[in-house]
Amino acid sequence: MNLFPVKARFALAIATTFLSLQSAFAQSPTERSSQLVKSMSLDEQLAIVYSRDGGGFGAAAIPEGALGSAAFLKFPTRLGLPNLEYSDAGLGVGDPRHVRAHGVVVSLPAGLATASTWDPDMAREGGRMIGSEAWRTGFNVLLAGGADLTRDPRNGRNFEYAGEDPLLTGRIVGATIAGIQSRHVISTLKHFAMNDLETSRMTMSANISPSAMRESDLLGFEIAIEVGHPGSVMCSYNRVNDLYACENSYLLTQTLKQDWNYPGFVMSDWGADHTTVRAALAGLDQESSGNTIDSRLFFGNALADAVHKGQVPQERVADMAQRILYAVYDVGLPDHPPMIGPIDVAADMAVAQKDEEEGAVLLRNAHNILPLRRGMHVLVVGGHADAGVLSGGGSAQVSAIGGNAVPVDETSLPWPGAPVYFRSPPLKAMQALGLGPVTYESGTDIARAGNAARHADAVVVFATKWSVESIDSSDLALPDKQNDLIAALARANRHVIVVLETGNPVEMPWVNDVEGVLEAWYPGAAGGQAIARLLYGLANPSGHLPMTFPYATTQLAHPDIAGVNARTVFDVQFHTDQELFYDEGSEVGYRWFDRQHQTPLFPFGFGLSYSNFQLDGLQLHPGSKSLSASFTVKNISQRQGVAVPQIYVTLPDGGGRRLAGWQRIVLAAGESKTATVTLDPRILARFDAAHDCWRIPKGNFTVRLAESASDNGSTLVVSMPQWIMAP
Repeated sequence: MNLFPVKARFALAIATTFLSLQSAFAQSPTERSSQLVKSMSLDEQLAIVYSRDGGGFGAAAIPEGALGSAAFLKFPTRLGLPNLEYSDAGLGVGDPRHVRAHGVVVSLPAGLATASTWDPDMAREGGRMIGSEAWRTGFNVLLAGGADLTRDPRNGRNFEYAGEDPLLTGRIVGATIAGIQSRHVISTLKHFAMNDLETSRMTMSANISPSAMRESDLLGFEIAIEVGHPGSVMCSYNRVNDLYACENSYLLTQTLKQDWNYPGFVMSDWGADHTTVRAALAGLDQESSGNTIDSRLFFGNALADAVHKGQVPQERVADMAQRILYAVYDVGLPDHPPMIGPIDVAADMAVAQKDEEEGAVLLRNAHNILPLRRGMHVLVVGGHADAGVLSGGGSAQVSAIGGNAVPVDETSLPWPGAPVYFRSPPLKAMQALGLGPVTYESGTDIARAGNAARHADAVVVFATKWSVESIDSSDLALPDKQNDLIAALARANRHVIVVLETGNPVEMPWVNDVEGVLEAWYPGAAGGQAIARLLYGLANPSGHLPMTFPYATTQLAHPDIAGVNARTVFDVQFHTDQELFYDEGSEVGYRWFDRQHQTPLFPFGFGLSYSNFQLDGLQLHPGSKSLSASFTVKNISQRQGVAVPQIYVTLPDGGGRRLAGWQRIVLAAGESKTATVTLDPRILARFDAAHDCWRIPKGNFTVRLAESASDNGSTLVVSMPQWIMAP
């Protein structure tokens, strides 16, 4: 028997397979997705432009093959692609119905805590952690990457985001996305765009000039895309200049896909699609969970009919499908499908703890009350600090390992339910350090707590305020008489430290009566341990505020939120604003305060340390189309610490100062380092909407080396020529 032909055919098959695999790896995601979409029928293309309800909410059934979460997409079998399993959210892997036995996951601290690190490497590490957990729990799409700016410090979802500045937001959120996608999980960037309030979010029109939008909110998204390359951008619920964001061609096509050359796909937020033809032509590529969430399925049979009638070109459907496939190939889903298995809880807790230790912001430290000294009798009061730490609510909620530390009967509560506390009690973490006696009072009896405070060397009071998706706060006050509690403790003991667990700034009428204030944000699944280490000096605070803390709402660009307390359908329809005019334009947060010459309670960029630093030697280095700044930072204390020198620029034509760059620098005791920061040219520019370009104006730019947005620091003036940049 002649075996040569058999052997030859076998060798040829092996070689062909090898070359095919080699070709697949050599091809770019654009080439692979373009080739595949050309082989797909119209019906196959239409089958992937809407996801199905994944059974994660309400009473919806879990589709076959789905895990029970936000959405699910099964590709046509012949394509050989893994199912898409979508999960909330940006702080960890959600499990809203508690249907997954393998759903034990770790929550990062609030997005504001990560932003407060001013550390893209930390953000990337946190992204890798939650991306890995998603992959290990069977998910390959995370609805993460919240990048809406803080235009109002009462917004119920600010805790998910990264503050009020577009440069800081873009770099931190972009790094988080890059970390997630390094684990072969698609991340979204959301909510595109101007979804800056929860009140009337389904109908509100955010009205703002295109130029101002490009210099603020959209710039944050643009930078996040450059840094993180998200597979998908999620369009938001609200209207922008009267058009729903998910059918707004200026946002989705002109800006995102044309000006920024974005190659991925646009998915709608859940319930944010309202039309078929308008949305498809405007640039929406995938309707999310449309079979149950939207009023009807707009991208199913309705889209097929629109194509057959010539209302939507078939080429547009092919483009929608190609963009989805591009995201699939770009993160390597076909070659790295999720592998369900146990997560390394201890390692992931360490990441969450590190994030909180870097992100907590020390706001006040009178008489160096912190770090707490060995042997002190410390009284801990309030905030359920004996049980756990508070987390923010809504779709970003991560289930608490072991259950809610402060259990509530939620059977009769509508969504978003009750506050969830992670089982990481600061009290027990402080006691476990063994550095002195630590006792506890709940704080519900103010007189009793005050009496106990008289017998302590120091008092640490935990003050909390819950933030939650769909509900804005009506004020900046601490609820439940917590201000009265803090004031009473301060009268009873001169050494009071307030630890804030909040998702937004709060008013502090007692700030000058206490010695310490630590903003811990929502500190995540390992928050108790992180807070204990910060209080006792085992970790050195290095966080800096990513948002301005006003004295009161009267300092805000929009002091009132009309209908903020609306809860009924009638109130939402008739007692809330449906048009919000952002007359402040791009002057968001600290820019607004600077332009109005207002002094905040605590400025953007502010943060104390147990170390002290000196900034010196500012020099500017202008190029023909660039500007950089160099300076020296010295640790003038006896302890290693982290400095975050910041560069702010005021344009020749005025307006509020703008953050143009920063560095996070680790310095040993007595150490000096010289740093150079390249200023992002878009921060130096005005956006010319009429000609769709950036224009750096000719004239004198004022450059400041500072420790916060209110610090004038070292100032130099540099003359720059005019130049133009592509959009």
